[in-house]
Amino acid sequence: MEHVWARTALTPAGWQDDVLITLDAGRIASVTPGSAPQGTRTGCLLPAPANAHSHAFQRAMAGLTERRGPNPSDSFWTWRQLMFRFLDRITPEQVEAIAAFVQMEMLEAGYATNVEFHYLHHQPGGTPYGRLSELSQRIAEAADQSGIGLTLLPVFYQTGGLDGRGLAPGQQRFGNDVARFSVLVEEARARIAAGPKDWGFGIAPHSLRAAPASALHDVTTLAPDGPIHMHLAEQKAEVEEVLAAYGKRPVEWVLDTLSPDHRWHFIHCTQMEPHETEGLARSGATAVLCPLTEASLGDGIFDGVRWMNANGRIAIGSDSNIRIALAEELRQLDTSQRLRDHSRAALATPERSTGRRLFEAAIQGGAGAAGRQTGALAVGNWADMLALDANHPDLDGMNGDLILDSYIFAGDDRMVHDVWSAGRHMVTQGRHIHRDGIEAAYRAAVRELRATA
Repeated sequence: MEHVWARTALTPAGWQDDVLITLDAGRIASVTPGSAPQGTRTGCLLPAPANAHSHAFQRAMAGLTERRGPNPSDSFWTWRQLMFRFLDRITPEQVEAIAAFVQMEMLEAGYATNVEFHYLHHQPGGTPYGRLSELSQRIAEAADQSGIGLTLLPVFYQTGGLDGRGLAPGQQRFGNDVARFSVLVEEARARIAAGPKDWGFGIAPHSLRAAPASALHDVTTLAPDGPIHMHLAEQKAEVEEVLAAYGKRPVEWVLDTLSPDHRWHFIHCTQMEPHETEGLARSGATAVLCPLTEASLGDGIFDGVRWMNANGRIAIGSDSNIRIALAEELRQLDTSQRLRDHSRAALATPERSTGRRLFEAAIQGGAGAAGRQTGALAVGNWADMLALDANHPDLDGMNGDLILDSYIFAGDDRMVHDVWSAGRHMVTQGRHIHRDGIEAAYRAAVRELRATA
């Protein structure tokens, strides 16, 4: 048994004071307000969300794609070409070191879980490793080092477009047919099952461009109890390609063909019409949003006001990991709505401040996206917890929802003081307990990659 005491905590009953949390085998055994201090003492305790969408290896590309070449119109598609070139060199050892560093940064930012949308499977040129799931195994090894909760999503990627064309050179490390992918999934699932008890497993058809409609049923049944993730309606060119091939826009096709429900988690969804936004929200599916990456890549602005007013569920991810910053992701989601609509406090309601509504939506949607029993400081849940530094100047004198509003809109992740993932106390005083070793390995891994970028 371990004890964590907070001067104030956000519980399922709302904000409560002098809260004692008892941990047992990584889970929350009791939540008792009005208690005397005992064990680890914190100022403000919150449930820690899952990072619902990550491509770990892309962290090493941060800062390398901000120059314009001869093409007068730089875009997602030109960025993708650099990413493919980067992948021509990355090794399994580098993948592991980069992933551990990314996961460490996630924990220091306040995330308790890494939902890894893992599509890098093979050697350069597409030849499989001797162990088909080699790079999935490396993600798991990284999580062993970082102590983060992990939900691994092996990604199915078969075609280069809706016309069935083969994979381009940069995509060949991703590719599998259904039969080979099934073997890869079973190997990866066995590794996750051998890890900590809080680890989870799901499946991810990459996109309508990369996963043929004929294969979707077979692929999604490979993880019958886990979450299903897929990129959807991210770019205008993608919408046009789907419309030309299927006679429907991506979201229309998904709603009519796949009958999505709460197991489905669609990433980005920045190119939706109002009727698509409302229809997908009503389906029970989650929109997995990555506002910092969506801005970096020029994807567009997710219609958060319409989505959330239709009771749609959201989760938050760091995607390209150009910057891993939980508070900034939430802030940008709301401020993008303000810029578009010339409004303020766009996602607040009469009952909930902006910060409270955003944070609760992220922890609840993230739990579903991870397939993880978390999302609240509640008995039986994994002890995924985030403690803010109540002595921070921007939190001085704040209480209740003002804490979350100040954290998200006036502060940043420097307010994060402690983080637990399934009871593992991995961040203390804002610093990961294994930072020095993880950082040294990361520096060594990226130095060679960046030298030839």
